[in-house]
Amino acid sequence: MSAFATESDFVLAASLVREAGALAFKMRQEGVTGTQKTSVSDVVTAADHAAEKLVVDTLRQLRPEDGIIGEEGASHAGTSGRTWVIDPVDGTYNFLSGSTYWCSALALRTDTAESPDRLPEVLLGAIFQPQEDKLWLGGPGRPATLNEETLPTLADAGLGGLSAGTYLHPTWLQREEVAGPWKQAAQAAATIRMLGSGSCDLGSVATGALGAWFQHSCPEWDWLPGKAIVEAAGGTTAIQEVHGFRWHIAGPAAAVREIQRLLAGN
Repeated sequence: MSAFATESDFVLAASLVREAGALAFKMRQEGVTGTQKTSVSDVVTAADHAAEKLVVDTLRQLRPEDGIIGEEGASHAGTSGRTWVIDPVDGTYNFLSGSTYWCSALALRTDTAESPDRLPEVLLGAIFQPQEDKLWLGGPGRPATLNEETLPTLADAGLGGLSAGTYLHPTWLQREEVAGPWKQAAQAAATIRMLGSGSCDLGSVATGALGAWFQHSCPEWDWLPGKAIVEAAGGTTAIQEVHGFRWHIAGPAAAVREIQRLLAGN
């Protein structure tokens, strides 16, 4: 199988995030509790594990040659040159708190970069926010859609006229090498939104509901689904390293360049 996304891959991805999100929501309605991972706000539930298993089992049946990696531990080495990246519940703290701002997300990427200094290519992204019934889909060569409606191309704009979605855990406020660059970028936006689900944020950037987005140290399951969709909507994404930390940035091209400059202290 070639390292590109087919229409059937997009159909499958849309179905999987819908099913995973619906399962997680059903389990929440029935009552789930969370287990702390790294902090009181970094939690995992049985719904995360069940939704990830649902996606993995289906992919192993329908895409046996593809690799798989999941936030909750799924790992399978494929032979096709492609890997599915799973975030069964993004925004688990919101999920447990009764908020609607959480989602299931999925990306398909290449296994290897074209050259040593480049990252693997993302081939598609799918994000489903169950309680809002929002399904974003997009990737190279396929326009970004929300509930099957093509999104208008994002207009270019500077950061000063835009809201910025972001996240900085309270523990990082004591670390100037992270908090300093974050404050430099945050204070230049028209307003800040810290909502607790990176994939929901990136879907909102693609629709224009959020103007831009930046966050440090994102694992690929928090980044790749939304990256694919933002780019498919005509937006720009970038990764900027500052003081050894990698900042992930998305939005209109002018805003992304400005965030990069501010994070770097220029």
